[in-house]
Amino acid sequence: MPTLYPLRTRPKAHEAVAAPRAAELIRASAPRSPSAHLVAAGRAGHLLVPNGSQVYELDAAMYALLDDALASGDEAAVEARLAALGVTHPPLVDDRPLASPPLHALSLAIAQQCNLGCTYCYAEQGEFGGDAKNMPLPAAYAAVDLLVSGVSAGGRVNLAFLGGEPLINRAVLRAATEYAARRGAEQRIGVTFSITTNGTLVTPDDGVFFEHHGFAVTVSIDGSRDAHDALRPFKGGRGSYDRVIGNALPLLAIQRRMQVSARVTVTPRNLALRETLDELVGLGFHSVGFSPMLASPHGQGEMTAPELAVMLEQMVACGDELERSVRAGRRYPFANLVNALHEIHRGTHRPYPCGAGAGYLGVSADGDLAACHRFVGDPDRAFGTTGGIDRAKQDAWLSERHVHRQEPCRSCWARYLCGGGCHHEVIHRGRPACDYVRGWLHYAIGVYGRLIEARPDWFGEP
Repeated sequence: MPTLYPLRTRPKAHEAVAAPRAAELIRASAPRSPSAHLVAAGRAGHLLVPNGSQVYELDAAMYALLDDALASGDEAAVEARLAALGVTHPPLVDDRPLASPPLHALSLAIAQQCNLGCTYCYAEQGEFGGDAKNMPLPAAYAAVDLLVSGVSAGGRVNLAFLGGEPLINRAVLRAATEYAARRGAEQRIGVTFSITTNGTLVTPDDGVFFEHHGFAVTVSIDGSRDAHDALRPFKGGRGSYDRVIGNALPLLAIQRRMQVSARVTVTPRNLALRETLDELVGLGFHSVGFSPMLASPHGQGEMTAPELAVMLEQMVACGDELERSVRAGRRYPFANLVNALHEIHRGTHRPYPCGAGAGYLGVSADGDLAACHRFVGDPDRAFGTTGGIDRAKQDAWLSERHVHRQEPCRSCWARYLCGGGCHHEVIHRGRPACDYVRGWLHYAIGVYGRLIEARPDWFGEP
């Protein structure tokens, strides 16, 4: 038996010809077995074994034999072929949900209000469907106490600030940060900080504060000026792009411990991703990531299948440039592909898409706990208060949301890389993006197979 070695301008969405490469990726990534997936690569190809997310290089003969088994639809034949290749192992993900996991991250909705009027905002322009409010300082301190209370010396936790626009409540944000840093020092635990901001209220002094505490700063920017201004205006209707970029530049100039990244929410109105990426990388952002709008409160800005195909086409164009840059020794911080490649290399396999409702919870301005920042104000996904986590509700959530309980996830080869999709989006809209996700992961596996051969050293870099 052979030895296998594990490999560690805007397009118009309605035009089918706009995304020919995406169409091929979607076709090639369609599930044929929950136990194996093939990615063609020249005269041979790569095999992904979902159990453990292991990638193997196959020669042409081995590839053809497994391809035939997959085409037959006979799962027993697929399993037999995998066993013959020596790549079957006991399941690394079983049906048991996590039980009362330790808390390691909190996001504070420190300001449930916002000065922008983004029509697609999941937080309904920052107020989560209720009254505008700020988190009082005692509630912020109580959240910090909850976060650090169960952590042993040498552990690490993350405190995140979101909104609304968190800098509307700047004084409490800063006080909570200082308090968390003191508590961490007293208990000899590492506390990291992050903030997601619309950028309109950031000052140079904020940058100094963020740099001192080593914040991960994420600025929401939805493209070049025209696209961003159409999607993220001030509530009076005036565009916000010039303000955001003008405020971000001083932070970009001083970032050392602080890392300033850009997050782009993709809607049918800002699909020119490659141009957006190059513009933001050129400005000096530490990384740039794209996320499709899949579930908004009133359906505005949601992506449908044709638009997701165009997005995939654009993502691949960005990915091709990253591959060229890696081969040439240039940095090109396209976060989506950088993260995907490193997850594939690590063999990431998970029964949930993220830590929501497990080690990560959201905190409302009133001190109520939610499954994550997107469920703030949702009584059906409430997990107690900063006085204590409701473990019964948490355990029920973790049982319900396990990927083995989701359909069609159970029969999908991508389930342990995807984890079943964002809980909030799935609950509110279902799974309109499965073809997009699989197509993207199929592409990423191909890039991984090429780069692990051409630049194995790159995977040792952060």
